[in-house]
Amino acid sequence: MADLFAEPESIAAPAPAGPLADRLRPTTLAEVVGQAHLTGPDGAIGRMVAAGKLSSMILWGPPGTGKTTIARLLAAAVGLRYAQISAVFSGVADLKKVFAEARDHVRLGKRTLLFVDEIHRFNRAQQDGFLPYVEDGTVTLVGATTENPSFELNAALMSRAQVLILHRLDAAALEELLARGEAVEGRALPLDAAARAALVASADGDGRFLLNQAETLFSIELPAPLDPAGLSALLQRRVAVYDKDREGHYNLISALHKSLRGSDPQAALYYMARMLTAGEEPLYVLRRLTRFASEDIGLADPQALVQCLAAKDAYEFLGSPEGELAIVQACLYLATAPKSNAAYKAQKAAFKAARETGSLMPPPSILNAPTRLMKDIGYGKDYAYDHDRADGFSGADYWPEEMGARRFYEPTERGFEKRIAERMAWWDERRQTS
Repeated sequence: MADLFAEPESIAAPAPAGPLADRLRPTTLAEVVGQAHLTGPDGAIGRMVAAGKLSSMILWGPPGTGKTTIARLLAAAVGLRYAQISAVFSGVADLKKVFAEARDHVRLGKRTLLFVDEIHRFNRAQQDGFLPYVEDGTVTLVGATTENPSFELNAALMSRAQVLILHRLDAAALEELLARGEAVEGRALPLDAAARAALVASADGDGRFLLNQAETLFSIELPAPLDPAGLSALLQRRVAVYDKDREGHYNLISALHKSLRGSDPQAALYYMARMLTAGEEPLYVLRRLTRFASEDIGLADPQALVQCLAAKDAYEFLGSPEGELAIVQACLYLATAPKSNAAYKAQKAAFKAARETGSLMPPPSILNAPTRLMKDIGYGKDYAYDHDRADGFSGADYWPEEMGARRFYEPTERGFEKRIAERMAWWDERRQTS
């Protein structure tokens, strides 16, 4: 049985003069920070290592959370040969070479753990190329990805590999890395408590980034510990992880939409700020806000849609950054407006009925009759002109005879829709007596 905490024989000790992140690279799975839910005794990886047998897996998590390190340590922990390729730099020829070498080692009694970094960057055909070698045991595949495997990897490959999710490193894990760095360097970071907290926050859960920043601080002689302002001036600002065509994009817009729906203006502003400060196109945010105004507010507050369109005009007129305040105003208006999805539900119900009923004729009385023939066959006959009635309401039947009246729109008791509901109830009562 493999020892989870044994020193991996095939992992060379980092060079004393190497980068700090390399010098602190874990030599056992127990030293990996922030991923105990996987590497601990009760975690999926911990159990596999304890049993001495690995299944193929996809390690999915943000940058700097230990995916490559875990793969290296796994090979050593269960006695597999370790091979690594990157989908960024490798092609079909590289894959064929790796698989050929793996088969040669199988003949010698040594199986291979093949670590594929950025596996989502391989196209579908290249991903299919892994299947026979995974199925016959030539390689145990460990793929690493920062993107949602559900969207980026073939279903056939996904069915043969277990997806394990690595967590973004929390403040405690990042503090542990800083403490290890200080132990290796033999001195404390030149930061006051507030600056240290700011450094941890700036890492955005990325341990490698944090250690690179710490190494920069260790390399500089400072007369006194830095405060947050001094730290900000010295170190580069970290850009939030956000790809506009990837999962982070959809996660944040989902969070924004649901915060608005939940009438939480503070959370809505936060997620909107996350998107805009990460470089999202402001007009995309405005499009989503405008959709929300119709889908989740509708006639509960008809001004919601007006506010969004006005914000769009203001942004196009002012540009960034001045015009972004108009987007903020629209966001706050939507979050604090009364909510109703009655119009959204009515649309779906009406569209469904239109598809199901086909080409039913409206009642002849409400059809125009521009020709004598149309008049002769009854078009427009007995049409009740509502304005001729004292209350401006005729109560006529406007539905196709074969279909009958239906109800698609049911206003809520919230906001302006409460008044609409009262008006509709008044009309319904008069229809029944007309």
